[in-house]
Amino acid sequence: MRLGRRVLIRYTLYQIPDLILLGLALAIAVRWWELSNQVAYTLLALWVLKDILMFPVMRVAYEQGGSPSDRLRGAVGISREALEPMGYVMVGSELWNAEVIAGAGPVSAGSAVRVVNLQGLTLLVEPVVEPLVEPVVEPLIEASVDPPETPTP
Repeated sequence: MRLGRRVLIRYTLYQIPDLILLGLALAIAVRWWELSNQVAYTLLALWVLKDILMFPVMRVAYEQGGSPSDRLRGAVGISREALEPMGYVMVGSELWNAEVIAGAGPVSAGSAVRVVNLQGLTLLVEPVVEPLVEPVVEPLIEASVDPPETPTP
C-alpha cells in the first residue's frame, strides 16, 4: 500500500470520532431544540468539507517517519563552523551539534554535509562530495533594438 494512501486512511480514521460526536450533538439539537434537519445536514456536510480541506495541511502530522535517526539519515545540511571534528550544522531550519565520522577529514564552514547517523543529540556527518560539473553557459544573444522612428514634418 502506498504511503499516501496509508496517510489518508489514518487521517480518515482519526476523524470518525469527531463525526460521531457531531452527529450525536446535532441529533440532540434536532430533537430538543427543534433544529431543522436541513440545517443539521448542512452543518455535518460543512464539517466533512473542513476535514477534506484540512488534509493537505495536516498530512505531515499523520505520516509515519520512524525514529528521529531514520528521518534525519541522509539529510543534507550546511556546516555553520569548521567541523574539526565537532561543531554545528544547520539541517533544514534546525541547528544541530555535529561530529564528522571517523576517516573523513575536517569540514570547513559553509560546506555541505550529509547526516550518516544520530548519536544522542549529536549528528554524525560526512562531507558531501559534489561531482565536478562544468556550468552550462548559454550564449548571450543581443537583441537589436531600433530606436523609435521620429515623424518627419
